[in-house]
Amino acid sequence: MLSAPSVHANDSEAAFPESAGGGSAAVVAPKLVLPRTAYPATRSDAVVEQVFGQRVSDPFRWLEADPRSDRAVAGWVAEQNALSSNYLAKLPGREQFAGRIRALFDFERYGLPRKAGRSYFYSRNSGLQNQSALWVRKGVGGKQRLLIDPNGWSADGSLALAQWEPSPSGRYVAFAEQEAGSDWRTLRVVEVASGRVLDERLQWANDTEIAWVGEEGFLYSRFPTPKADEDPRAPRFNKAVWFHRVGTGQEQDELVYATPAHPEWSHKALVTSDGRWAVVVSEVSTDKRNAVQLIQLEGKRKGEWNVQPLVPDIADHWKLVAGMGDRLWFLTDRSAANYHLLSIDLARPKQGWTVVVPERGNTLEGARMIGDRFLLSYLRDGQTVAVMTDRKGKPGKAITLNGIGTASGFGGRPGDPETFYQFTSFNMPPAIYRMDLQTGAVTPFAVPKMAFDPADYLIEQMQYPSKDGTMVPLYVVRKKALAAAGKPVPTLLYGYGGFDIALTPGYSPVRMAWLEAGGAFALASVRGGGELGRGWYEAGRRDRKQNSFDDFIAAGEYLVKEGIAAKGGLAIQGASNGGLLVGAVVNQRPDLFAAANPDVGVMDMLRFDRFTSGRFWVDDYGRPDREEDWRTLRSYSPYHNIADGKPYPAILVTTADNDDRVVPAHSFKYVAALQSSDIGEKPHLLRVETRAGHGAGKPVEKVIGAGADVLAFLAYWTGLQATVAPN
Repeated sequence: MLSAPSVHANDSEAAFPESAGGGSAAVVAPKLVLPRTAYPATRSDAVVEQVFGQRVSDPFRWLEADPRSDRAVAGWVAEQNALSSNYLAKLPGREQFAGRIRALFDFERYGLPRKAGRSYFYSRNSGLQNQSALWVRKGVGGKQRLLIDPNGWSADGSLALAQWEPSPSGRYVAFAEQEAGSDWRTLRVVEVASGRVLDERLQWANDTEIAWVGEEGFLYSRFPTPKADEDPRAPRFNKAVWFHRVGTGQEQDELVYATPAHPEWSHKALVTSDGRWAVVVSEVSTDKRNAVQLIQLEGKRKGEWNVQPLVPDIADHWKLVAGMGDRLWFLTDRSAANYHLLSIDLARPKQGWTVVVPERGNTLEGARMIGDRFLLSYLRDGQTVAVMTDRKGKPGKAITLNGIGTASGFGGRPGDPETFYQFTSFNMPPAIYRMDLQTGAVTPFAVPKMAFDPADYLIEQMQYPSKDGTMVPLYVVRKKALAAAGKPVPTLLYGYGGFDIALTPGYSPVRMAWLEAGGAFALASVRGGGELGRGWYEAGRRDRKQNSFDDFIAAGEYLVKEGIAAKGGLAIQGASNGGLLVGAVVNQRPDLFAAANPDVGVMDMLRFDRFTSGRFWVDDYGRPDREEDWRTLRSYSPYHNIADGKPYPAILVTTADNDDRVVPAHSFKYVAALQSSDIGEKPHLLRVETRAGHGAGKPVEKVIGAGADVLAFLAYWTGLQATVAPN
C-alpha cells in the first residue's frame, strides 16, 4: 500500500500565494492562485500516433494504468490528492458547508415499498447512516422490522445494499452487495422470517435484474469469471442469463440464455407477475434498442429452458409492462417515436400486435398494470404526468401533483388494490404516498421533516434560444427574496445531455446548501437528453453532439444576460456524460465561466471504448475506429482540445479510484493536460475519492465531504459567501 508523499510546509505555502488579481465583478477578495510550478511534476512521454492522416499526441497515456496496481500512477494520484486537499482546506466556508450539508442530510427517508405476499419491503435511512437498510412490515400499517443492515458490513461504510427483490410470497429476498462503488455485484439470499442470510454467493453480476421463478430460485445476469491475468478494466463480453436455485452454490446454476456467436450482446431477464413467462431482453449498447425472447415457465421441466424469439432484431426499444396468461403488454417506440402501448396474444401470435394506447404528443416513459387498470407515466416538459386507463386503454383521470417536481414508482401487480409513488422537487425531499386504486384517495406513507421551508424558494421554468435558434428548457431555483430583488447572484449551472436520459426536478442536500447560502441553481435540458422525446435525443448525439455544447453555452449566456447569474459568478457542473459536457464547453468558452466541476467525466473521446463499459457508448458517441466518427470526436474531446494560451476558469476535477464505469484515467489525463498548459493561474485540481466508484453506493460521510469541498471551491471562485445559516 502506497502512502501519500509528505508535503513540506514551505512548499505548501508557496503553492498558494495571495494575489490581488483574479478579478471578476463578483469576486473582490484576493485569490488563492496556483502557478504552474506549484503542481506535482508529471511525466510526459513522446507518444504520437498517425490516425486518419492526423498526428495525435498522447503524452499522458501512462496514466491509463490502474492506480490500484501501478505504483507510478498511485504515487501521482497521492501527490495530486495532497495538493487538492491542502488547497481545499484553506478555502473559507468549507466547514460551514460541511455542517449545513450534514444537517440537510439528517432526516428520516424511505424508499418505495414493494409488496410480496402480506409483507411490505422498503429501504430506510434514519438520517446520517452511511447506507440505507432494508426493512419489512406485515400489512401496510404493521410494525416494521430491520431485515438487512449494510452499515455493519464494513468499517468505512463502503459496502452497500445495491438492489433487492422479494420472492412472490415474501419468503425470501435476493439482494446485491456492492463494494466500494463498483458496478460489480455479489448476489445473496436472506430468509425473511428468520433474518438468516444463506451461504450462497453469486459473483460477477453486473447491470442485472433479479427475476424470481416462484419460490424455487431466480434468474440473473453475469459475465464469465475473469481469468487470473485479465485486466480488470478490460471490456467485458458474453454476458448471459443464469438460473440460481435457492440453497445451492453458484457452480450448480443453470445457463438459461447466451449468444456465443454474438459476444457483444448482453442479456437480462424478467418474469411476468403471474409467473407464466420469462422475458429475456438483449442489448448491444446503451442505445435504447433490444431484442426480446420468451421462455414459457408453466409446465417447464427442471433444467429445460426453451427460448422462443418474439422480437428477433435489435432495432427498436421494447419494455415489458405486464403479462396475464398468454397476453403480454409492452411499451415500444416501433412506429411511435414517443412510444405506445401494445399487446400480443401468444395463443394467437399470427394476429400480431394490437395498439392499446396510441402515441401521444408527450413521451410515454413508463406503464404498469395495477389492479384492473394501467397507470401510465408521461414526460411533459421535463415533468412527470401520470394517467390511469382501463385495460383497453380508455383514459381515466390524471393524477395531479402539487407544484413542479418528479413523480416515480407507481409499482404493483394485477389485482393489487393500491400503488405507491414518490414525489420530489428541487425544494422537496422525496416523500412516499399510497394511492387507493378504487377510491383514488392518496395518503402519506412516509413524508420527511425538512430542515428548511420549501416555500422560501422559487422554481421557475424558462426557455432560451440556443446558437441555432432552438428553444431549450431551463429550470432556475433561488430564494424568492433574491428573485424579487432582481439582484444577480453566483449561479451553479448543471447539465447532462446524453443517452436519451431526462434530468427532472429532484432534491439534493448539497444543492440545497448552495441555495441556502444565497446562490441560484439552474438545470439546462440540453439536446442529447430525453427531456423532449426521441427527436431531442437524436439532435444531440454522434455528429450532432456539438448541439449539446452549444445549448449549454447558450444557457450560461442567457443566465448572465437576464441578470440571474452575476457576471463573473457562473459555475458549471456535470457528472459522467455531464463531465464531458463541462470539459468540452470550458475548452470552447473559457471566458464565460468562473469555475467548473467535471465529475467522473468521459474526457478522452479517442480511447473511451477500450475500457470497461466504454464499448456500450459507441451508439451515442460514435466509433473511434471509424474515420467520420473519429473526426467528430477529435473536434471536441476535452483532453485533446485545451486552448493553450487562454485564461481558464478555476477547475476542480473529481473522480474515484474504483470507478469501473468511467475509469478515472479519463480525469487523470485531462488534469495532467490542464496543469501542463499555459491557461492562467486559477487552480486546476484533481480530487480522487478512495474506495468509491461512479456514484452509486457512496457512503453519506463521503458525500458530505465531497459536497463541502466542491461547494467551497465553486463558491470561492464565484463570490458566494458561505454563510449557510438556515432560513
